[in-house]
Amino acid sequence: MQLRPHQEQAIQAMIDNDKGQVIVPTGGGKTMCMIHDAMRQLEDGHKTIVVVAPRILLAEQLSSEFLEVIREKYHHIQVMHVHSGETKHFSTTKVDMIQKWMNFCWGNKIIFTTYHSLHRLVEADVVVDTIYFDEAHNSVQKNFFPATKHFSKYAKRSYFFTATPKHSLTPFKAGMNDSKVYGNVICQVPAPKLVDEGYILPPKVEVYQTRLMRKDEIFADVESEQMLNSIDRLDVEKVLICAKSTKQITNLVSQSDFCFELGLRGYKWMYITAKTGAIINGKKVDREEFFNTLNQWGKDDTRFVVLHHSILSEGINVSGLEAVLFMRNMDYISISQTIGRVIRLGKCHKTHGLVCVPVYSNVGISTARKVEAVVDTVFNRGEPAISVITR
Repeated sequence: MQLRPHQEQAIQAMIDNDKGQVIVPTGGGKTMCMIHDAMRQLEDGHKTIVVVAPRILLAEQLSSEFLEVIREKYHHIQVMHVHSGETKHFSTTKVDMIQKWMNFCWGNKIIFTTYHSLHRLVEADVVVDTIYFDEAHNSVQKNFFPATKHFSKYAKRSYFFTATPKHSLTPFKAGMNDSKVYGNVICQVPAPKLVDEGYILPPKVEVYQTRLMRKDEIFADVESEQMLNSIDRLDVEKVLICAKSTKQITNLVSQSDFCFELGLRGYKWMYITAKTGAIINGKKVDREEFFNTLNQWGKDDTRFVVLHHSILSEGINVSGLEAVLFMRNMDYISISQTIGRVIRLGKCHKTHGLVCVPVYSNVGISTARKVEAVVDTVFNRGEPAISVITR
C-alpha cells in the first residue's frame, strides 16, 4: 500500500525517536503507520510487539488489519490476544498462560490487548520491544495508567497514537502532557492539511430546531418523529445516530413505528449496544456478522441507519457513512471521534461529512456549541481537540 506523505513523516519520526506521541486526525491512517513501523522491526527477528486498544472490538479490528499486511511477509508470526473477548487466535488473561506462551513460542510475536487487560502483561513480566497505544487518551484513566507507565519505562520503544490528546493540570491525575511517560509530540498532522490533500473530508455542521413535545404524546413516538424528520431533511443514504441511551434505542424499536417508517423510506436498520448486543433488521446477530454487514452496506448501495450509544464513537472503521445525528451530549473527545466517523472518503461522491444536531428549547444547545467548537478547533485552526483535566 502506498503511504501518504504524512504517514511517511510519522514513520520517520518513530525511526528517529524511541518514545513519543503521534497526533493524527481521525481518518488519517494512523494504523498503517503502526503496521509499517512494526514490519521494519520484525526484520530483525525475535521481536515482541504489543498493540493496545480501548475496546475488545477495536483490538480485533487492529489484529485483522495488522495481520492482513504482516503475514504477506512473515507467515509464521506468533499471535496472542490478551482480553476477555472471543477471537480465532490464542487468547487468555491468565498470567501463567501468558508466561507459558511467551516461553514456548519462538520468533516474532505480536500481542493484541486492551487497556483494561494490559496489567496482565505487567504481571506476567512480558519483555516488550515495541508497544503501540492506540486511542492513547484512554491510557490516562486511573485504572489504566499504572500499566501504561510501566511499559513506557521498560519497553524499548513506545508510541502513543491519538487524534484527541488528554492533558492534566493537576499533579494528582495523569495526562499526556507528562513527557516522562508519554514523551514529546514527535509528529502532529493538522486536519486542514489532510482536507486540502484530499485524504479526509471537511465536516459541515447543521443545527436546526425541532418542535416541543405535547403532554398527551408518547415520548418514543416524538423521538421517532424527530429522527425521521432529521433523516428526511439530510437526504443521505448512510446515517449514524448517537442515541442518548440503550433505553432510547430499544424504546424506538419496540414502542414506535420508527423501523416501519425507515422501511417505507427504503432504509435498512441496525443497532449495537453493550446491553443488547447486535441487531440487524430485528434479528440478533454476533458482532462479527454485525460489523461485516455494516462495512458491506457502507461500501455498496444499501440505504441504512445505524444506532448506538457509545460503541461506534471511537476507533472502529466504518466505510461510507455520510452523516451523524447527535441525540445526546458528549465530551469534546467523543464529539471529535464521532465526527471522524463521517469524514472518511468512502466510495460515494460526497463533498463533506454532515454533522447534525437537532435542538428544542434548551435541549441540544450545549451539544451544538460543543460540536461547533470542536470543528472550529480541529478543522479551522488545525489544532487537535485537547481535553484538559483540571481537578
